[in-house]
Amino acid sequence: MIRIATRADLPRISEIRMAVTENVLSRPEKITAAVEYLIDRDGFWVFEEAGAILGFSSADPRDGSIFALFIDPAHEGRGIGQALLAAACASLARDGHTAVCLSTDEGTRAERFYRRNGWTDVGRTDSGEVIFQKPIG
Repeated sequence: MIRIATRADLPRISEIRMAVTENVLSRPEKITAAVEYLIDRDGFWVFEEAGAILGFSSADPRDGSIFALFIDPAHEGRGIGQALLAAACASLARDGHTAVCLSTDEGTRAERFYRRNGWTDVGRTDSGEVIFQKPIG
């Protein structure tokens, strides 16, 4: 089941985020304000099964970007990421966006995931991440 996240979900969201082996945060405190902003505006979703949160996604309506998509490593490969990404994109479409963007490290499983799902490489960030874009709506 996918539902809107609340602040009560933040400990589990943080736990999942810190469990990943790629795109590891060196300074987690730097994203706290962004996470709180999006959670307070219904911009965060969690995938829950049997009362346990197994993954989350987040979209930023200010710029039409996917802010986050992470799955508990023990539950990868089950389609949870696909479902959470669809929820985030649908939200951005409702907000009037016609395309969605995101960035991720080059040479990662995330990069391969987005390429397999039809996202187009449109450039690089200043830090060298791949910028992807996809039409929605």
